[in-house]
Amino acid sequence: MPRKRHRFQTPPPADPIAAARDSSLALRLNVGFFLRQLGIFAAMDLLLVVLAVFGMSLYAENRCAEVVDMVNVRGVPSEDALAWMEASDYTITPLDRDPEGLDYTVTTWLPTCRRETVDGLRTWNFSSFYTVEMHNNGQPYAVTVDTSGIFTGLYWAGVVILVCQGLSLITNLFRSGRSIRKVLRPIQDLAATAARLNSMTHMSRREIESLAGELDKIDAAHLDSRIDLPPTQKELRSLAQSINEMMDRVNQAYSAQMRFVSDASHELRTPIAVIQGYAALLDRWGKTDPEALQESIDAIRGEAASMERLVEQLLFLARGDNDSQPVKMEPLDLTDLAGEVLREEEMIHPERIFLPRWGEDPVSIYADPGLMKQVLRILMDNSLKYSPPEGRVYLRVSRSGENVRVTVQDEGMGIPPEGIPLIFDRFYRTDLSRDRKTGGTGLGLSIAKWIVERHGGWFEVVSRPDVGTRITVVLPALREEEKAS
Repeated sequence: MPRKRHRFQTPPPADPIAAARDSSLALRLNVGFFLRQLGIFAAMDLLLVVLAVFGMSLYAENRCAEVVDMVNVRGVPSEDALAWMEASDYTITPLDRDPEGLDYTVTTWLPTCRRETVDGLRTWNFSSFYTVEMHNNGQPYAVTVDTSGIFTGLYWAGVVILVCQGLSLITNLFRSGRSIRKVLRPIQDLAATAARLNSMTHMSRREIESLAGELDKIDAAHLDSRIDLPPTQKELRSLAQSINEMMDRVNQAYSAQMRFVSDASHELRTPIAVIQGYAALLDRWGKTDPEALQESIDAIRGEAASMERLVEQLLFLARGDNDSQPVKMEPLDLTDLAGEVLREEEMIHPERIFLPRWGEDPVSIYADPGLMKQVLRILMDNSLKYSPPEGRVYLRVSRSGENVRVTVQDEGMGIPPEGIPLIFDRFYRTDLSRDRKTGGTGLGLSIAKWIVERHGGWFEVVSRPDVGTRITVVLPALREEEKAS
């Protein structure tokens, strides 16, 4: 029988509003490309206009200079000689007054401008003329260059350029839309797969692996090769890689959750079995046997207390996972707190040897006193459980720069190197310590890790088998603004 392959697809949305919302990215990209091309064309047109104005000014000025040089050599022509100039692109007009600018009436949208310089008065309207009036040592005259022909040619050239640019904008508007939709198709596939993931209430391991495989296929390699996509391919490939990494984390979280449920069930199964066994014992002989009755009561009480501690720890972790665990931060002297925990441990375990070490100056942090005390108790209890009765337990508090360090060290069995990264996992216990005689549930260090990370700190663990374990909590020291608050 052929192996069935799992595929995760989401049908297109029936809601037109949702469809329009999904296509908004393509619309924004299309509008962005259109505006960018429009800006390029506008800048190009502005540059062409500046070059055209500069070119016409240069041409007219040079042409007038040539005519002025000719007048300087031959003199101002007479009235009879002006008729033959009409066939040229310039005219020379004798003046019976000082240069003050000619009054030209030109019907055009371009303004008529004037500028007076040392060598003459210039008046121009590039759509028609460019005039320079010269003093000429008391015999003023005006030189007028006809610019209408050049202006007409440039005008129609500009019209052609604008028409071509408009057609290019309209054509690229539709072409860019098709290209953008092709480029965004892998992202839409990723979104559809993510929507499928969000709609699932339960996923088996096979479904998770199949879904990760489907996401791995959605990458930039499926885009049309006719589209220039080097940067886009890189971004989409990074997106697909990020989704795959997310699926790896989902798979790990799913496995951790299943392991957590299994371990919790295992921890609860044993005391329940003990309680059921003693209940059966009471039912058979406990009614008439006082010794069996008392033994059953003591055992049931002990197992119930163990179950209560386990349930309280599970509830603490559950509140921590959903951010409902209250944390009341305030300035706190760690030396006072460490001294309080040490006195309690000495009272509970008078036979053990404790070696405290800290100075007289306060070591202050900003933390929840109850939670930090819980961390110290967890570390001290672990050191006592997993070290021999004659082993010493060290407790140190110090400040190093901007951080505060709290160290608990024992002379116990130690932790194998491969087990150090796992000691903060829930229900994890080393093989040598997986024994109900220790009274532990394997949740203490998980709770301590949550508390320390919630306070912005971290753990440093050094351990050698048959030598001992040193666990250091590193926390940020109290800052001045926290003291003021």
